[in-house]
Amino acid sequence: MKLVWKLLRRHISLPQFTGFFFANLLGMLIVLLGLQFYKDVKPIFSEEDGFIRPDFLILSKRVSTFNTLGLGSVNTFSKKEISELESQPFAKRVGAFTASQYKVSCSMGIDGVAQIGTEMFFESVPDAFVDVDLQKWHFSKGDEVVPIIVPKTYLAIYNFGFAQSQKLPQISEGIVGMVEMMISMRGNGRNEYIKGRVIGFSTRLNTILAPESFIRWSNERYAPEADVEPSRIILEVSNPADDAIVNFINEKGYEMEDDKLDAGRMTFFLRLVSGIVMMVGLLISLLSFYILMLSIYLLVEKNTEKMRTLLLIGYSPARVALPYQLLTIGMNAAVLLIATGVLCFLRTLYLQRLHAVFPQMTAGSISSAILLGVAIFVVISLANAVIIRRRINKIWNNKG
Repeated sequence: MKLVWKLLRRHISLPQFTGFFFANLLGMLIVLLGLQFYKDVKPIFSEEDGFIRPDFLILSKRVSTFNTLGLGSVNTFSKKEISELESQPFAKRVGAFTASQYKVSCSMGIDGVAQIGTEMFFESVPDAFVDVDLQKWHFSKGDEVVPIIVPKTYLAIYNFGFAQSQKLPQISEGIVGMVEMMISMRGNGRNEYIKGRVIGFSTRLNTILAPESFIRWSNERYAPEADVEPSRIILEVSNPADDAIVNFINEKGYEMEDDKLDAGRMTFFLRLVSGIVMMVGLLISLLSFYILMLSIYLLVEKNTEKMRTLLLIGYSPARVALPYQLLTIGMNAAVLLIATGVLCFLRTLYLQRLHAVFPQMTAGSISSAILLGVAIFVVISLANAVIIRRRINKIWNNKG
């Protein structure tokens, strides 16, 4: 191996390999930095709470004074209007909110001692629109506990309003599972109780959400005669930045929370810019790969006679190709390690600035960027090894 390397390392062009090294380093760094920055910044714009994704929009109809006086048209969605929404090119899925049609009250407490009671209501959306473990988000007839998702603002109102004024303990999200809820459901001549368990809080939903299976079962049991059209629609869109969404909503006179659309647009543009940056990085990496191949081909051409001699005296093509393959693998590994180190350094700098502006932000994991870097390293190294081996085999086939 040492003898082969001594014979073949001559004519190595240091400027050519240096150019490949820094070009590949720049390309790798741009790709990893683009992906990592997207992962770290995305939660700021998307306001992800783990339950409703930013590409889900909630639509309703405007409530006018005539509606209040009972003189205007109903502000619910008909089947025809829902079908019209489903036919729009920007719509991927459409789901309806289903509200409870019976009276609901709830008392909450800790260790069996009731602390607060209130009238309340339930709504549900199809399970496909709720980004939560379906094993937890499930209800069947006969179950003693119903899972619930409540707005995060409710917790803030309790902690900083009701709890302080009534000298009650404040509740954190971490211990919310300890809070006991006893739910009273009244209707159709029945007055029954069931336990509730809050499994999380949502920043994107202004409703108390229960599984769709529970709402259907309870409406049939406590309000069998009710047949009310939905007053709100949840819509999954393919591109939140599409102007057609706003035009359609304005044309129909629907309402939508503006922050949801803005968050979706910001997430879309962040994804678009990050994708462009990563494509530029990949392009630079491909150009550096081309530079390396040119350098290897020139080096092989200069050493063709030496290689032919080594092959004639008994060296195998694999053994002759090994020094070049190790050279490229070593350079690619050095590029990956240095790029990862620089990425960590730059990430520390921009996270400090982001935390100063958004103290509550949670940075994404760096594992995705590292895995992408390893994948690029493996692909480029394998491509290098295959191309080098094919070139040596060509010399072997023409050795005579």
